[in-house]
Amino acid sequence: MIGSRRRTKSNINVWPGYVDALSALLMLVIFMLLIYVVSQLYLSQTLSDRNSELARLNTRLAEISRLLGLEQEKTDALQQEMVSVQDNYSDSLALNDMLGAELDEKNEQLRAQQFDAEAQALRIEDLNEAAGEAQQTLDEEQLLSFEQQTLITRLSNQISALQKQLGQITAALRLQKDLTAEKDAELQRVGKRLNTLLAERVNQLERYQSEFFGRLREILSDNENVRIVGDRFLLPSELLFASASASLGPAGKVELDKLARVLLNVVEEIPDDIEWILRIDGHTDLIPINTAEFPSNWELSTARAVAVVRYLSEQGVPDKRMVAAGFGEFFPVAQGNSAQALQKNRRIELKLTDR
Repeated sequence: MIGSRRRTKSNINVWPGYVDALSALLMLVIFMLLIYVVSQLYLSQTLSDRNSELARLNTRLAEISRLLGLEQEKTDALQQEMVSVQDNYSDSLALNDMLGAELDEKNEQLRAQQFDAEAQALRIEDLNEAAGEAQQTLDEEQLLSFEQQTLITRLSNQISALQKQLGQITAALRLQKDLTAEKDAELQRVGKRLNTLLAERVNQLERYQSEFFGRLREILSDNENVRIVGDRFLLPSELLFASASASLGPAGKVELDKLARVLLNVVEEIPDDIEWILRIDGHTDLIPINTAEFPSNWELSTARAVAVVRYLSEQGVPDKRMVAAGFGEFFPVAQGNSAQALQKNRRIELKLTDR
């Protein structure tokens, strides 16, 4: 019996354990295959979405190119119109100068004629007084000599001639006044025309400002930190510079490249006779700085503005059309000492304006 028990133990079946192990391994392999298939499906869907997005972007790029072509045609027409306006403006200035010279000359003549008329009037008064005195003397004596009668006749003739001359001078003065009134009216018309031309030039610069900010707003719209306040673009300093530094970082150069492209496109459309300027203003928060390089926030804000000007100059923006200024912490756009207010006040402001 003991031998029978030993034989039973030695014949134990181990295959169920192997089967369980193989089953577990097979399930693991199936699970891994399932994960692989799912990931491939997800990747295919992602690639398909990206292809669709690329197609949509290509379509949008073609539309923008078409719009830019139309805008270029409008710009050419505007430039031709500007040449005509400039010619008219020059003619108006020349006419204004000529009319001013003629008016000055006429005024001098008028003053001279008025002086002569006053002198003639004084002479007439003197002659009248003399004639009256002579007549009174003759009435008292009741006897006139031939010489006295001749003198009275001569005096009377002189008085008549002077009165006639005075009438002519009066008529000439009246005519001169009419001419002066006409010249004044002409000067007023010329002045109104000049004011109209100047207003048109201001409106043209405002149109280019709107176009510049519109394009810049579209290009920088993906950056939520870029803000627009009135007619200025506000770029956070953290986007362009590291803390307490005036050296442009890679991310800042990317944003300034976008700005330079937009500005150069708009510059090509602005006529040369419009005096415009791009102001770059540097601002800091109210936390003071005192380093060997930057003794105060004035130096830091100014150095940052100059760094932006130098980089835009390297991208082709004309040097004579840019100005840099540093305002330190003295013109904040947000009040308080919170982290958000301090971040808003650390900024670079851009403004397209006239000189």
